[in-house]
Amino acid sequence: MESTDTTTGTSPQAPTGAPASIAVVGAGPGGLLCALVLQRHGIDCTVYDADLSADSRDAGGTLDLHTDTGQIALADAGLLDAFLAVARVDDQAKRHMDQHGTVHGVFEPEPGDSAAPEIDRGQLRALIAAHVDPARVRWGHKLTGADPLGAGRHRLTFANGATAEADLVIGADGVRSRVRRLVSPATPEYSGVAFLDVRYDDADRRHPALARLLGRGHLFARGDDGNAIIVQRNSNGMIRGYVALRTEADWAARAGIGEDDVAALRAFLLERFSGWSAELLPFLTDSDGYVRREISFLPTPLTWPHTPGATLLGDAAHAMGPFGGHGVNLALLDAAELARALAEEPTVEAAVRRYEPAMQSRAAAYAGPSNQATRGFFGVGGAPDDGMPDHAAEHRRYRRNAADYLRDRAASGVWDVTFRAPDGARTAELALTVAHDGVSGTLDGRPLAHGSRDGAEIRFTAEVSSPSPTTLTCVMTVDGDTAEGTARHALGSTAFTGTRRPAA
Repeated sequence: MESTDTTTGTSPQAPTGAPASIAVVGAGPGGLLCALVLQRHGIDCTVYDADLSADSRDAGGTLDLHTDTGQIALADAGLLDAFLAVARVDDQAKRHMDQHGTVHGVFEPEPGDSAAPEIDRGQLRALIAAHVDPARVRWGHKLTGADPLGAGRHRLTFANGATAEADLVIGADGVRSRVRRLVSPATPEYSGVAFLDVRYDDADRRHPALARLLGRGHLFARGDDGNAIIVQRNSNGMIRGYVALRTEADWAARAGIGEDDVAALRAFLLERFSGWSAELLPFLTDSDGYVRREISFLPTPLTWPHTPGATLLGDAAHAMGPFGGHGVNLALLDAAELARALAEEPTVEAAVRRYEPAMQSRAAAYAGPSNQATRGFFGVGGAPDDGMPDHAAEHRRYRRNAADYLRDRAASGVWDVTFRAPDGARTAELALTVAHDGVSGTLDGRPLAHGSRDGAEIRFTAEVSSPSPTTLTCVMTVDGDTAEGTARHALGSTAFTGTRRPAA
């Protein structure tokens, strides 16, 4: 699945007709991957991030990268093999237990299952950053303002006094995005759940009882009151995870716990988790560090009117609940799709108009269930959900979705089609977009209707005016860069063939 289609391309055009200048705000995995895929297509961009370097801060715990989203994006960036070389397949394992330590469900991945292997956040960021031209990244640039200049151009202002102008600003700056206000007034909403990031260094030696209790992969322990302990194996002998509280956003201030008052925090947690199994309590008290986080969602579905010169990816566009692990996976796929659109479309505006509807539709399909699962697990607004997700079914779905996505992408593009008719061949231009939510496009500039996919078959109707006005009902299959199909009309049916037009 690794992509090798690098080109020596040129930047898409700005409204002025000159090559567009592109700024990516945020050097997390999504922003860096967008820059890398653009780089592979020969397109310049500049990435800005507040951090001083890719490894200047603790990036957090582990991520599972799904074969139907994140892994496809890594393949587009030429990094899938490098990812799989360091990914931890065994750590896909999961156990679910209650507050008393009773195990209610276990998932063990089958041999060869690489549907959602794990990688540390810091490892993923470093892996992508190592392949981006260092001259493209401006570390130590915290965005403080983004102001329209007209004609889709924007000025960026940074806390260090620097400024920059760009024809396209890509907001990859997370749930608290400053770029988002250019396209939408939406703000994140507190979910009712707060996390404490916890970590246990050199766990097998320094925290052997916790290491034995966790075993491999993930442990989910949840109480009847919606509080939970979620821990995961990381690389280098570390265990990381979250102590989760169903509580008010200002819980620490209400409890009078100062930012660095570890003793008061531990006492608070022991009281909050009273009645829990004694073997689980050291996850509360023995952490080698605590970081407070609020879990916030953006409204979903979140869409916005097309805004010249600005767009979003990842959490800036669709911050959602952590359950399902879709956040970073969608950020990576957003980044790869936006970069491909910028490489294949003639103008920035055409690329963004192609990218945003598909991104927004896909995000809505994931965000609603993810937010519901997060609230359900912690019992926000009601009792916690019973049962354990079917992780084996999830993995099968990831593999099935990956095959569908790659098949859809293989069919999308501009095709030169030839209809064979008794009075001679007729040619037309078919612009086709096949996605999870349907089929759309144009035939000689006229919109397609009733688009759908049925297995390998792509179906749509199209209006034509020559040799006489009629409606064509088409069924088409794709094999690489060629296609064939049949068009039914009032007088019978006509066979057609197609050849993919090379990307611009």
